[in-house]
Amino acid sequence: NIGFGPKKSISFFKSVKGSQTKAYPGAYQSKMGMSRNMIILPETKPLEKMNISTPRTVIQVFDAHGVDVTPRPLFHPDPHSGTAKPNVQVMRTTPGKIVTKEDLEKTIEIILTETETLKIFDLPTVMISVESEEAVKVNNRNKNYETLCKNRVGNDLYVERMMQTINGAPKNKDVQCDRIIKEDKGIMSTAWDLYDSYNAMELLPLSVKQSMLDSSNKACIPPKDRDQRVLVSTEKNSEASSLMDIENVILAKIQDDEEDHSDAILKSERFSQDLFFMDRVLMENIFQPKLAAYRQLPIFKEPEPEELEDFLRVEKVGEVEEETKKEEEEDLEIDAEQSTIPANLERLWSFSCDLTKGLNVSSLVWNKTNPDLLAVGYGHFGFKEQKRGLACCWSIKNPMWPERIYHSLCGVTAVDFSIGAPNLLAVGYHNGSIAVYNVQSNSNIPVLDSSESPQNHLGPIWQLQWIEQDRGTTGDDKREILVSISADGRISKWVIRKGLNCHDLMRLKRTTVASSKKGGEKEKKGEALIARQAPGMCFAFHPKDTNIYLAGTEEGHIHKCSCSYNEQYLETYRGHKGPVYKIVWNPFCHDVFLSCSADWGVIIWQQEHLKPFLTFYPTTYVVYDVAWSPKSSYIFAAANENRIEIWDLHFSILDPLIVHFANPGIKFTTVLFAKQTDCLLVGDSDGQVAVYELRNMPTGLESGRLEFHSMQGICFFNVFNMVQ
Repeated sequence: NIGFGPKKSISFFKSVKGSQTKAYPGAYQSKMGMSRNMIILPETKPLEKMNISTPRTVIQVFDAHGVDVTPRPLFHPDPHSGTAKPNVQVMRTTPGKIVTKEDLEKTIEIILTETETLKIFDLPTVMISVESEEAVKVNNRNKNYETLCKNRVGNDLYVERMMQTINGAPKNKDVQCDRIIKEDKGIMSTAWDLYDSYNAMELLPLSVKQSMLDSSNKACIPPKDRDQRVLVSTEKNSEASSLMDIENVILAKIQDDEEDHSDAILKSERFSQDLFFMDRVLMENIFQPKLAAYRQLPIFKEPEPEELEDFLRVEKVGEVEEETKKEEEEDLEIDAEQSTIPANLERLWSFSCDLTKGLNVSSLVWNKTNPDLLAVGYGHFGFKEQKRGLACCWSIKNPMWPERIYHSLCGVTAVDFSIGAPNLLAVGYHNGSIAVYNVQSNSNIPVLDSSESPQNHLGPIWQLQWIEQDRGTTGDDKREILVSISADGRISKWVIRKGLNCHDLMRLKRTTVASSKKGGEKEKKGEALIARQAPGMCFAFHPKDTNIYLAGTEEGHIHKCSCSYNEQYLETYRGHKGPVYKIVWNPFCHDVFLSCSADWGVIIWQQEHLKPFLTFYPTTYVVYDVAWSPKSSYIFAAANENRIEIWDLHFSILDPLIVHFANPGIKFTTVLFAKQTDCLLVGDSDGQVAVYELRNMPTGLESGRLEFHSMQGICFFNVFNMVQ
């Protein structure tokens, strides 16, 4: 479709002498002394309104004889090959859709679905029969692995390596839900309704028996003989014999069915629940006077039949009034007699059973939410005396058997309930491990365990406590940590993340006292330290500032420490000559704390003074435990080896108010006040936790907040009166 015009020829000559001539642009100059022609084809022009690319100008070179001497390309591309793409590709922008207001107001639904679980590593368990040929090899390999694991502990050939995982930062998220609508509904059950319901349950087995009687009668009599039996029904002997046979068959079937259903009934949950409630009712009936005394409620006596009849026979009102007056006078006489009786302890009951007999009570703690739930740890303190351990949860409603029982191979040394989650019970053991149990579940397996943790304690854990610490500056955001102290000299905090993560708050170091030398005397050399770590025995966090805590050591020192600074002690209180077993802050005066030690003494300290404020050495026995009264700032209890002492600083600072001695061969180990009643719990070395009622305590003293200067004034006043 494209036409070309006639060829244009250009002739030029070049002399041999090398004269230079000018050629047409684009033509090649000949080195030969001859004439050449160059033909230039006209450029092709695309037709109008057609998308046809314009080809390049084709140039041909001819020599004098008309031979085409146009240079040829050295590379001939394959016509079937693809075209090369440039290295840099430019994306063409497609025009976007114009978004209108209607499009913005449309609701777009986004559905989020969970992706499939990606298994990175899966190692299924291989089970081999004992009778197979490979059973012997597998058993030998398992035994070799067990011996290898046992030899790994304390071996220098093995090196522990730690792995770090990234814990995501916790965030607070709000969730909105619909308002919960509550409705009140009432149901009334009358006496006749209950009577009919119970009668229906009793009549049900009769109908079952009647149906079995009919079915067994039809089964025992053949169909051919039924007509004959009807015809000879007048014979009494035959009827009696047949009825006896039928009854025997029915009784045998009923007995078999009862035996089959007995196991199912005994294993049913409803039956166990009914037994549980029946046990509760029986315990409340048996311990009703003691439980009433514990809760400070009036004790009701059941009237005897004779007294009830005599009371009903009384017709005159005057006689009844005279009897009531006499009873009131007798009550006044009894109250007058009790007012003259000094304060004492009256034993109500004891938490004990066959499992706890012979075990040492090491720790007592109340549940933070349920004041009727008590956790008790059983375990011996000495290394050579170690036996099996036990942690039990007792309820006031059943003093005969614990609600939860957790067995262990080593002794339990400390227990404590969580504050934020009251169903979590932390248990510390003599081997240095910690376990956390869920008391709401019937399972005996701990939900958290530190036995496999590389930061596990190397010595007995003498105390455990859940602490709430402020995470922000406002004090509203709090987190709960578990703090433990051990004989290896470490005070550690455990945080629940993907398990129990441990961080050391303080490593207790032994302290040396600088000895003063006189003139002319040489300075004495100090004794060499076997270990630089001081074994920790107890700790107590400040009731207001949870960043400050006190730590008692085996040296007899009490160190004041901070959670923000773990390199050095803030202060050191020196006064005890033996291991400090317990430190307790006063619940009303937050600057005063109490401590007891193996040096037979009990000391009251003031936070700002490093010297003891009051010192008590009433006996020559070890004081294992002390506790402040939750109702009075002046009253505290101390557990010695052979007696319990109740001290009232308002009454005397030299002699205890109440002294209760232990039975021969029994040692008191722990003491704990009840939260809402005037009762005291005492644990001993025989596995019993006795509950005592504080009788005839002085009531003139006002309980509540007490300042240190008021306590100091009362103590000085008592001393002045004694001197006078």
